[in-house]
Amino acid sequence: MSDLSPLSITVLASSFTFLMTALGASLVFFIKKNHNKTLTKISLGFAAGIMLAAAVWGLLMPAMEHAQKLGINKMIPACGGFLLGALFLFAIDKCLPHLHPISKVQDGPNVHFNDNFLLFTAITIHNIPEGLALGVIVSAAANLGSSDLITSTMILALGIGIQNIPEGTAVSMPMFVSGVSKIKSFVMAALSGITEPIAAIVAVLCLGGSMTVFLPWALSFSAGAMLYVVCEELIPQSHKDAGHTDLATMSVLLGFVLMMFLDITLS
Repeated sequence: MSDLSPLSITVLASSFTFLMTALGASLVFFIKKNHNKTLTKISLGFAAGIMLAAAVWGLLMPAMEHAQKLGINKMIPACGGFLLGALFLFAIDKCLPHLHPISKVQDGPNVHFNDNFLLFTAITIHNIPEGLALGVIVSAAANLGSSDLITSTMILALGIGIQNIPEGTAVSMPMFVSGVSKIKSFVMAALSGITEPIAAIVAVLCLGGSMTVFLPWALSFSAGAMLYVVCEELIPQSHKDAGHTDLATMSVLLGFVLMMFLDITLS
């Protein structure tokens, strides 16, 4: 891994997370059409827990640690970058029409697009901060010469990949249930993950070279974007409507514990 360029590491890590989305999407070929909302709620909750832990352990804490090493007040980039990341996703959320899983109410500009396309757009937006996080943490490893951050990249990619499996299913199954063919449902759900490699590559290219001073801001920015998705979409959608909210809550906690365990034990 140490012999690979930052761009190569980013391509490998983000390709893995993309393939995990495709793997989840492929479950449409094996799950029956009467799939109900319970599995989707559990999947969304699990994804929320993983992203919460990844934002805290994998992004915010390293951002504060590296700010201190640079002699910067750690709270300035941590808070400033975090809020900028959240505002960035807020702006995208308001500018692009989309439909969250389970929800029947369209968000963003009011357009007359097919619900399946709007669902595809929602998951595509969701994947942007995950890709940014991968690219930023690889840039941090390259600029700071830290083997720990390379390990953190692998852990983050593993965590994102795990939560991308149910996420891919959460797109392909509603499409299939609504009447779309299995093959088209699979392709659309798999392609919803393509923004992860794109965002990751853009991030690592933008942060290349001697831009160490910006890394705490970039790490916090990614954390803010990820937590915006968790608060805006994943947790509310996993707890939408009565019934099975306890399962959704336990899924959030399980996802958080799993990602925290991976980050602490493998780093």
